[in-house]
Amino acid sequence: MTPAPTPYTGRRDRGFVPFVLPDTIAALPRRPFEFSRAGVAEAAAASLEPAALFHRLVSDQESEASLLLARHVLDAFLPADGPDEDVDTQAGPEAVAAAVATQIAEVRAELVGTADALRRLDPELREGVVRERSPLALLDGCWLDTLSQPATQPSVIVNRLFAHHLTLRGDGSPQRGLAQRRRRALEAEGVHLPSIAAVDFLDKARVRPLTALHGCFYLALSRLPGNFLPEVVGVHHVFHALGTDDLLLGTAPPLSEPELRETLTAFVGLAGPDERRRLHAAVRLTLELEREHIAMLAELASWRAGLTLESKVAEIIARHVPLAGSQHGGVRVGDSLLSDIFRAPARARGEAPASGLDRAALTGVDLGVFLADFRESRHLRATGAGEGACRFTDAMRFGGPMFGIFDEREAATFRAWAASVQSGERPDIVISPATVGDERAALRSAALARSAPADVVVAEAEPRDHRELFHRLVNIENFPNTLPLAAEQAERCFSEAEILFVHGRDGRYTDATWFDYSPRALYERAERVYWEKLVEPYRPLAEIPDRDEVLFRQTTYYLTYLIDGAWLHRLAGLGHDERTSDGMLFAIYADEMGNGDLRKNHITLTHRVLASAGIELPHIRDEAFMDQDELPDDLYGFAIQQLCMCLFPDRFYDEILGYNLAIEMFGSGEMRLHEIQKLRHHGIDTCYEQAHLTIDNFSAGHAKQAADIIVAHLDGVRRTLGDAAVAAQWRRVWRGYASFAYFLEQPLLKKVAAAADDPAAELVI
Repeated sequence: MTPAPTPYTGRRDRGFVPFVLPDTIAALPRRPFEFSRAGVAEAAAASLEPAALFHRLVSDQESEASLLLARHVLDAFLPADGPDEDVDTQAGPEAVAAAVATQIAEVRAELVGTADALRRLDPELREGVVRERSPLALLDGCWLDTLSQPATQPSVIVNRLFAHHLTLRGDGSPQRGLAQRRRRALEAEGVHLPSIAAVDFLDKARVRPLTALHGCFYLALSRLPGNFLPEVVGVHHVFHALGTDDLLLGTAPPLSEPELRETLTAFVGLAGPDERRRLHAAVRLTLELEREHIAMLAELASWRAGLTLESKVAEIIARHVPLAGSQHGGVRVGDSLLSDIFRAPARARGEAPASGLDRAALTGVDLGVFLADFRESRHLRATGAGEGACRFTDAMRFGGPMFGIFDEREAATFRAWAASVQSGERPDIVISPATVGDERAALRSAALARSAPADVVVAEAEPRDHRELFHRLVNIENFPNTLPLAAEQAERCFSEAEILFVHGRDGRYTDATWFDYSPRALYERAERVYWEKLVEPYRPLAEIPDRDEVLFRQTTYYLTYLIDGAWLHRLAGLGHDERTSDGMLFAIYADEMGNGDLRKNHITLTHRVLASAGIELPHIRDEAFMDQDELPDDLYGFAIQQLCMCLFPDRFYDEILGYNLAIEMFGSGEMRLHEIQKLRHHGIDTCYEQAHLTIDNFSAGHAKQAADIIVAHLDGVRRTLGDAAVAAQWRRVWRGYASFAYFLEQPLLKKVAAAADDPAAELVI
């Protein structure tokens, strides 16, 4: 018979309010954002030019500077704090949701007519409109990428939004996800684009500065979502309820109106007056941005429809000018060499290229003068090979020196222009400059330039101990100045763990001994560890330790249980999610978070176990957690390493893959079965242990998936970079595995250290 639960005998005079389920936060506590002097200097030196800023925000998810730039962008776009007389902070949740729906319906009614007109444009004009909108269509949902994090889990509203995030990500299958569906829709319109993180993405999309600035706002929100949860809710709801991209592309909405409204209603029910005001401000801003952007698209279509043939030619030439400079040998136009006319100044490495006619200015080319000279040159004289045929257009044919330089629409424009020139037409060359959206872009750029967030603090990170470091890492959005320390800590652990490349065979639960990689060798090693170290040693316990001993052992695990899944939570964000392994990793993380079902979320399970054991703790995001005395200090290093590495999903990608294999395998076998037996005996909830015992199996569960992910990743490396790159990255993967063993196999490491101190001693394990 199982004894009735008895209260844990830990101290109860800690003076904090214990965390209890459900987690009903509507916003994280307001805190300043700390940046180091070096981070501030780097951000100050960064370009605020819209395309360059967009590229920085989408490609850099690991630096202080990127987070500081994001904070400035949000400050420039969002209204300053203050009372809002239009917000009824006492209205019921359903009434608020209905009022928001009314606002959205009014704006959508405006957009429907414009979007319908844009969809009925001729193909060339429509392609230009869709191309201009493409960055925002592909950014959709980015604000949810890292909303689920240690500081926000297991929040009710965060899990509702994670369910939406999972839907947008194709339920773990990237090809079914919204980004790929949008790309297929864009390609059907003739818009083929590289990765959104590619340095030439905006160049290929040919976007105006206003589009880039709108994208910067959504990207900035994706970098600080925990601190801007009310704004995330507002943006997410309006963006999808309006459905601008579905109106333009004729696609089905990824999220239904009822599920959007349910989430909004749930948030309002949790929100206080401040959170409601912030929500309404975000709703108004997103409506304003979408109206502003679709108006710009309509203006763009009108501008393009009014372009003269000469202006169309000028625009095409301007797009290609930066790469044309030295490619033309002795070709002359007028009295000058083409290579001299088109000589472009050097651009800093990584700097995003300018777009549209703006690029002609980079070379100092007067396109009007150039076109006047060019149409009188021999290059446009008829060759008799068809309408518009000349030396210039012939060079674009297969085998010609300019084959593949221009796409079919560009080549057709050149042929039409050549035909008009050959027929004797000599209209005045009046080039219509591309200024669509520039007035609004200038206003938003000016707001960004003068942005000075009052909550930004310049300070060096000097955590006094592991507890404060843990607090900073959990709340990393507020402590970006801790990132350099985190990178150093993670790298040091990975390096030190390589000692197990030699001694790992004698580990109790792992074997980190080095071996040369092949898929077969990896599977064989993983299977041997699974059977020989985790499963076959299991025998039911003949004696159950007393309750205090059982709980003490459990407390050595709880710190890492409270950040379960954290090592994966930043791995598959926008622009960093194109490898096969990325989608597989996201699917594992989604499982850890219960796939949006709060009851199955592993952080929820951990808090259930704590409650059943009578252990009271603040939430790990709270400052009070630094003073808790239920969980021992000895295990902070283990949790800290996990939090450090996860902050660098690009830098430590390989190591995280190896760590993922180790931690998922540890969820199975003897240790887990013994813990279940002991907890049951003392009437303590076993839900967390049971969940991992089943989900982490090596048949088809996370442990097997973790090995499959490594094989998939290294296969991609082999096919793109070759065997030498596989060998280098495999070493990093395996030291990630060893870093988990480094904390788990402390008895082994102590014996290794003892043997090193006394070389005559024999190492016996």
